[in-house]
Amino acid sequence: MQNLLKILLRYSNFLVFIALEVAAFMLITFNNAYPRSSVFSTANKVVAWQHEVVSDICGYFSLRSQNELLAEENVALRNKLSALDSAANTAMMHYASAKVVQMTTTELNNYMTINRGSRDGICRGQGVRNSEGVVGIVRTVGQNYSVVMPIINTHSNLSCRFAKNDYLGTLHWDGKDCRFAQLQDISTHMVVNPGDTIVTSGLSPVFPEGIPVGIVENSVVKDGDSYYTIRVRLQTNFKRLKYVEVVQNAHQKELEELTDGLD
Repeated sequence: MQNLLKILLRYSNFLVFIALEVAAFMLITFNNAYPRSSVFSTANKVVAWQHEVVSDICGYFSLRSQNELLAEENVALRNKLSALDSAANTAMMHYASAKVVQMTTTELNNYMTINRGSRDGICRGQGVRNSEGVVGIVRTVGQNYSVVMPIINTHSNLSCRFAKNDYLGTLHWDGKDCRFAQLQDISTHMVVNPGDTIVTSGLSPVFPEGIPVGIVENSVVKDGDSYYTIRVRLQTNFKRLKYVEVVQNAHQKELEELTDGLD
C-alpha cells in the first residue's frame, strides 16, 4: 500500500494533467455538436470493426460445416437434373457426395481415399467428379471407404471429346505435373487452338457426356507425326480437392455385362 501511495505521489502532477485533459475533452465533446458527432462516428467504426473481426473468426471456424452443406446441396441439385434427364430417355445417373480423406499428387500412380463405401452404394468402376470436373474412377471398395484412381495416374485413360466439334481423343497423364495431362489420338487435319474445351465423351457408362475435363494449353506437331501432342490444363485442382461426387449409373452393370465378351 505504501509503495502504491509513493507511486501516486511521484506521478501526481502527470495524473492531474491527464485528468484535466480528459475533463476538457469531455466538455468540448458534449457541449459542441460537431466534435460530439465525430467522436460517436469514430466509436461506431471501432465497434463495427470489432464485430467484423469476431464475425470473420466465427466464419472461419464454421467454414468446414458450410463446405459440407454446400457439397450436399450440389449433389441434391445434380440428382434433380439427372432425374429430369432421365425423363428425356437418357441414362439415369445418381450422385453420392463424399469427402477426400487421403490423397497423393506427386507419385506416378496417385490414388485417393474417400469416406464412402459399399454401404453407401459405391461400386468398383464408378466415376468420380467434383464441381470443377472429372476426378477419377473407383478402383477398390470397402464397407466404409473406397480408393479412387484419379486421372493424374499413369494407368488412367479417359475418353474425351472437343466441345466445339465432338472430335474424340484419349486423355493420359505423363506423371509429371498434376495440373496438366496429354490429349492423344488427335489427327493433324483437325484445327486445335489454345483455349479449346475438352469434356467427357459419354462413350462409356462411367461418366455422362459433357463433364468438364480441361482446357487446351498448347499443341505441337513433331516432324513426321500425323497426330498432335496436346497439353491440357485440367479443370480439377487436385491440390485443393476436398469434396467429390460419385457417379452412380443405374445401367452401368448391364452395359458392362453386354460388352464383357467382345474383347
